[in-house]
Amino acid sequence: MDIRITTLFAVVLLIMSACSQGRRGSGEEDGQSLPETVPYKVEKDLESIKEDGVLHAITIYSSTSYFLYKGMPMGFEYELLSRLAEHLDLELEITVAEDIDDLFDMLNNGDGDLIAYGLTVTEPRKRLVDFTEYHYVTHQALVQRMPDNWRSLPGYKIDKQVISNTLELEDDTVWVRENTSYSQRLQNLQDEIGAEIPVKLIDGNIPTDEIIRMVVDGEIDRTVADYNIAAINKTYYPILHIDTRISFSQRIAWAVRQNSPELLQAINDWIKEEKKSDDYYVIYNKYFKNRKSFRGRIQSDFYSKNGNRISEYDGIIKENAPELGWDWRFLCSQVYQESRFDPRATSWVGASGLIQLMPATAKEVGVSNSYNPEQNVRGGVKYLDKMWDNFESVKDSVQRVKFTLAAFNCGAGHVYDAMRLAEKHGKDPAIWDENVEEFILKLADKEYYYDDVVRHGFVRGAEPYHYVRDIFLRYEHYKQFIEM
Repeated sequence: MDIRITTLFAVVLLIMSACSQGRRGSGEEDGQSLPETVPYKVEKDLESIKEDGVLHAITIYSSTSYFLYKGMPMGFEYELLSRLAEHLDLELEITVAEDIDDLFDMLNNGDGDLIAYGLTVTEPRKRLVDFTEYHYVTHQALVQRMPDNWRSLPGYKIDKQVISNTLELEDDTVWVRENTSYSQRLQNLQDEIGAEIPVKLIDGNIPTDEIIRMVVDGEIDRTVADYNIAAINKTYYPILHIDTRISFSQRIAWAVRQNSPELLQAINDWIKEEKKSDDYYVIYNKYFKNRKSFRGRIQSDFYSKNGNRISEYDGIIKENAPELGWDWRFLCSQVYQESRFDPRATSWVGASGLIQLMPATAKEVGVSNSYNPEQNVRGGVKYLDKMWDNFESVKDSVQRVKFTLAAFNCGAGHVYDAMRLAEKHGKDPAIWDENVEEFILKLADKEYYYDDVVRHGFVRGAEPYHYVRDIFLRYEHYKQFIEM
């Protein structure tokens, strides 16, 4: 081998070795120290994602990112993800990381296409992932309790009784999650002030808002949080003191694998456009500044962090769901789709009650008062069972549920028309997904509803199409938060 090539090869090896020495670090949600090489297990960029038709996102369950409230999935990350998926013409599928430390491994193992969670952009993390355009800027704040008599004290006396300067942290314990940007910041702060700050580490599966509540309850004395998260929690827990700043301003962003440049570019282009709209800032304010909304959520019995409840009608739904052999959470998703759990709801066509029964249908299933939740749900289940019986030719049980829902929404006759059209055009009439659902949509088109095999004419096919999809998608959210 030419000596110049040999020398060049040796130099390259030295450079690679030197680079790998700098791949250690940590941040708020990463968890383990960063490996010497990026451990990609998959090669998947935007083109492959579009072929699958699904955007897989990884996030964390928290009071600002992703949660369930009164039967509706909500959160800053959830709302933005929904808009992003629509922009990319993809279905959205969310995976919740049980432990914050798992986020980066899950991304690089292919469990998702992006991390949609408020990650602090740090240099060590940049060696592991590619960050998107930042969503917002915040800083880290010390979260502690006010003195017991704080309401009667002037501000300067409160400042004397709390830690109001980072120099005062010497010998005062701070509780934070292990291997986070918070713990890293405290380590750096020790070097800056030339004193030891005792740090006690908390499990990575406890989200920041839960740790803040531990401060409120007196389980721990203080912690560190992003200021915007601390501030929204203070609206409900006024005893919190959050004014002691311990970091400079930091950018908060999402992340993708470093081998997904096309996805990164698409997300960045979308974020830039979103930031030009008022909606983007309305969504931010909704979760990080709207005090009334925040207080209402976390006081509610139907906020998913307060218990295993979706609505006040869970008991009635649980009682009736076995008649269909359905998961009660799935029936809840349908009831939400129909009425948002409002027993007095009435549609423009005259359907009423929790599950929106038409007057003729209510009479058929023995419901004398559609506004009575027990009667309405019981009658709705009877009618669903009748619709189920119409599709004995559909052998797959999940597909049969989809036919049943579509028939409940628009009538079995229109579904039969779509099945006949599907068969005529070489599709499987016993499969809803990408077969019959395509032809239920076409029944709004004169070319199709005048077809010889169509017996029931025009129908707004988009309604049953989205009805089925929305119920199944919401059910996936319910399974994330609510146990059987």
